[in-house]
Amino acid sequence: MPNRYAYLGPEGTFTEAALRALRPDAPVAARVPCEGVAAVFDAVRSGAVEGGVVPLENSVEGGVTSTIAELINGEPLVISGETAVPVEFALFARPGVTLHDVKTVATHPHALAQCRGWLARHLPDAETHTVSSTAAAARSVSEPGAPYDAAICAVIAGERYGLHALATGVGDRADAATRFIYLSRPGRPTAPTGADLTSVVAFIADDHPGALIEVLTQFAVRGVNLTRLESRPTGDGLGSYCFCIDAEGHVADARVGEALMGLRRVCRDVRFLGSYPRSGRATELDPPLRPRPATEADYAESERWLARIRSGGVD
Repeated sequence: MPNRYAYLGPEGTFTEAALRALRPDAPVAARVPCEGVAAVFDAVRSGAVEGGVVPLENSVEGGVTSTIAELINGEPLVISGETAVPVEFALFARPGVTLHDVKTVATHPHALAQCRGWLARHLPDAETHTVSSTAAAARSVSEPGAPYDAAICAVIAGERYGLHALATGVGDRADAATRFIYLSRPGRPTAPTGADLTSVVAFIADDHPGALIEVLTQFAVRGVNLTRLESRPTGDGLGSYCFCIDAEGHVADARVGEALMGLRRVCRDVRFLGSYPRSGRATELDPPLRPRPATEADYAESERWLARIRSGGVD
C-alpha cells in the first residue's frame, strides 16, 4: 500500500496543491483530506498517515493561528519540508447565479481578509461568512439548499464542485502567497543541503528587561540569520509569551548547533521543530556580513525622528 498523506481539506484547497508540490508522486488515493488543521496533526501523530501538510503563514495575513498553536502546545511533531503556493482567489457561484444575485459570500478567514477591498467595491452589501477552508466554502455553495450564494476560493475548487466563476483575481494583493509545511513524526533530521531552515520555539525563563535580546544574541553573535520571529501566547496566562523562530542553516551546522545550545541555556525550554530544505529561496550559507556601523548622520536623523514622535507626529 502506498504511503498516505493528510492535508487540510476538503479537495481543492491550496493545501492540496501544496501537498502535490511536496509529494508529487503520491497518487490521488493517497491524499487524505481532513476537516481542520488539528485533524491533520492528529492523523500524523497517530500514525494513520505518513505525513501531513498544513498552512503556516501568509504573506499578507501572517501566521496561521491554529497551526502555530499545535506546534507550540501539541504533542511534538517536526517540520521536514516546506513550499510556498501563490494565492489567487476567484468568486464562484452555482450555474445561473449572477453577481447581482449574490447576497451572502463564504470563504476562509484569511481569504476574506485578503479580499475585503474587492468585496467593498463590487459587493458592498453582501454578508460574509467564514468556514474551515476556501474549498469547504465552494463545496457548501454547491450543495442543495446552500446557505451561501457564492464562495471565494481557488479556481481548482470552484471547478471541482461544479460552480462557475463570477469574477477572477478578487484578491487585493496579486503577489500573495502562503507558506505550507510538511509534518512528520520526530526522528533524525534529513542531511543538510546547504540551503536549509531550522525552526524552534523558545520559552523565556521569566519576563525581565533584555529577555528577547538574550534570545536574539544567541543567533547574532554566531552569524545566524533569522527569517521569521513571531511572539505567541503560551496559554499559561496573560503576559506569558514564547517566540517562534526560523533560522537559516541546519542543526548539523556548527554555528546553528552552538546557537541552539546557547538558546537552551538562557530559556526555560526550547522546542525543536526541525531542520529542512528551504523552498524557493535556496542560497548557500555564506559567512555573515558585518553590519554597516551607524554614522553621525544616522544618529542625527534618529534624534530628529524621536523629536517628531514626541511632539505628536506620525512617521
